[in-house]
Amino acid sequence: MRRRDFLFMTGVGVGASMLESVPVFGRLISVEEALTPVDVALKKKMADVALNAAKSKGATYADVRIGRYLNQVIATKEKRVENVANAESYGLGVRVLAFGSWGFAATNNLDNDSIAKAAAMAVAIAKGNSKIMSEPVQLAPQKGYGEVSWKTPLEKNAFEVPITEKVELLLNVNNEALKGGAKYINSNLFMVNEQKYFASTDGSYIDQDIHRIWPTFTVTKIDAAGGKFETRNALSAPMGMGYEYLSPKDDEKIKGGPVTMYKKRYDIFEDVKEATAHIDEKLKAKPVQPGKYDLILDPTHLFLTIHESVGHPTELDRVLGYEANYAGTSFLTLDKWESKKFNFGSKNVNILADKTEVGSLGAVGYDDEGVKCGNWDIIKDGILVNYQTIRDQAHIIGLKESQACCYADSWDSIQFQRMPNVSLAPGKVALTAADMVKNVEKGIYMFGRNSYSIDQQRYNFQFSSQLAYEIKEGKIVGMVKDAAYQANTQEFWNSCTQLCDKSDYRLGGTFSDGKGQPSQVSAVSHGSATSRFDGVSVINTGRKLG
Repeated sequence: MRRRDFLFMTGVGVGASMLESVPVFGRLISVEEALTPVDVALKKKMADVALNAAKSKGATYADVRIGRYLNQVIATKEKRVENVANAESYGLGVRVLAFGSWGFAATNNLDNDSIAKAAAMAVAIAKGNSKIMSEPVQLAPQKGYGEVSWKTPLEKNAFEVPITEKVELLLNVNNEALKGGAKYINSNLFMVNEQKYFASTDGSYIDQDIHRIWPTFTVTKIDAAGGKFETRNALSAPMGMGYEYLSPKDDEKIKGGPVTMYKKRYDIFEDVKEATAHIDEKLKAKPVQPGKYDLILDPTHLFLTIHESVGHPTELDRVLGYEANYAGTSFLTLDKWESKKFNFGSKNVNILADKTEVGSLGAVGYDDEGVKCGNWDIIKDGILVNYQTIRDQAHIIGLKESQACCYADSWDSIQFQRMPNVSLAPGKVALTAADMVKNVEKGIYMFGRNSYSIDQQRYNFQFSSQLAYEIKEGKIVGMVKDAAYQANTQEFWNSCTQLCDKSDYRLGGTFSDGKGQPSQVSAVSHGSATSRFDGVSVINTGRKLG
């Protein structure tokens, strides 16, 4: 089986014995054994079997990915545990370049014969693919790194925290919401550990241990008199961190506005208390009046707009039409980049791709082609200057090496171009969000991701938020509801007039960015400081105006 559930239990009375043993390969093993990575020497031996077999069958290049993926989900609702589930997936994928074409095969039978057969199958597939290739694959040069390793910086491995402690945390969160008058509350904790080993005929043997965490909730209240209801989701960000993410420090908080924000760590209790109060405001809030507004967008909201309107259209494979059948193309065609003067946004807009930012979802030492990660400009002073590439795309835009944007979501998925962390650089002049509000005559201040839509070329779009506050003459005057802004990407980013400084910079992100056929998901972060966009069209999304 590709995916094995090794724990599934429900009910509040699961107790401390929940993780005393774990069934894997038909036998019970200790928790410690389940969390112990596979021996590096064994992984190197398996990788060499695959590499040697591929070369013996005619491959001019080969790489091997050995992956062990652990996922844990804890789901609660009001006063009960809905689900506690762990899943493990472990196997090996071989990618080869032979006859000028790619071939790929995978196996979860990790004896030498099965590994060699997978490598031979990959070469046979490459040979078949070569018959329909119009030109051979061109790989950017890549040096081998020898035996190296990288690990997510952790203070506390979330998988090692007892289940009972994590369950208690979520039930206490639910209790806070219920005390605040919530009718319904769902809270969840998602944890991911990718134990990935990469080897190639270039001479790299790379061992990586990657951790991610995401605490979240949804609170609902009902107005008994009117029968209306409103919700508010957590304003947390999924992060490339350990359990320490849930232990905020006082200096991590940004206060002074209608919502408490968090820089690197997250206070789920403070957020859920505020959420219950925000819903009371939402139940009483007036519908927004359509019109032109100056928008102030908090990073908890802006990250998604960055993801959809900047991250996706600067993926080179999308620009080239490789994603057209599934997810569309891009308005940022090569001629715009070649002109070296395409005006993507105002001079305040500087977009950086970065696969090294500590705490981000996309942070790794090396990508799934064994390329060392770094950072580069995509938009510089409002001008499109670069895209996102992998080894077989680099030559198309004249790069001498890959930008390390290759990723596969499993050992049995072939790696391909995926988005790095794509972030809006903060302003260079000292500016707080409170100061930014003071200069707005007619505006709306938005927090949190909500519904959105964007066209196939990532050009025309609409975004709404969890919370929206009206600004009049430099003051926040109250909450409004049903507010969504509409624009096209170039128009929107050219309306960016102000950015708060680096003290306000924060990450947002997603665990499930979908792409490819068959579809794969990846985790990616997007950073920004609170930002201002002038004269943006705001619509009412459907309720009658009061």
